[in-house]
Amino acid sequence: MHDIDELARRIDRLETHVAIRELVSAYAIACDEQDIARLRGLFTDDAVFSSASGRMQATGGEAVCALLARALANRGPSCHWTHDVIVCPDALDLDRATGTVYSHAETTPDGVVSLAAMRYHDEYAREEGVWRFRRREISYLYYVPAEQYPAGLNGELRVHTGAGLAPADYPETLPAWQAFRQQHRGG
Repeated sequence: MHDIDELARRIDRLETHVAIRELVSAYAIACDEQDIARLRGLFTDDAVFSSASGRMQATGGEAVCALLARALANRGPSCHWTHDVIVCPDALDLDRATGTVYSHAETTPDGVVSLAAMRYHDEYAREEGVWRFRRREISYLYYVPAEQYPAGLNGELRVHTGAGLAPADYPETLPAWQAFRQQHRGG
């Protein structure tokens, strides 16, 4: 009996990884298609969406989708794609997991072709067999107009907002980055 339970857990873990990767991809596709109804189905009713900078914050599935609709409203075509997706299932609650997702986007805020590199810190919840975002925090390495991309990584002010330039969310804020820079002052 113990072997069957262990096998079932291992299969569930593999299925969790696949389902969450598909959830992450569905989010990118829904953003590109500006499909707010589809986005709503990807978040729990008590979901939280925020940005590391604090410029974006919403609590509750409806509020998250309203926030995303406002963010998408000034954009034309876009292309979001994800790269590394790290999923960490909760060992004590098989219906919970956390994750980190690295991604890029080509977007057109206010008609300006722009490039972005992002990292999401996520919490996921399985409800009635379906994985959804429970918490999603976006951080920017950069978000720059395409013509500014060649110089985009050369300073800490790498995130263009409607009000101007803002500091990037990472890597300068990360303890490992700071420790490395402290140790290797020449770089």
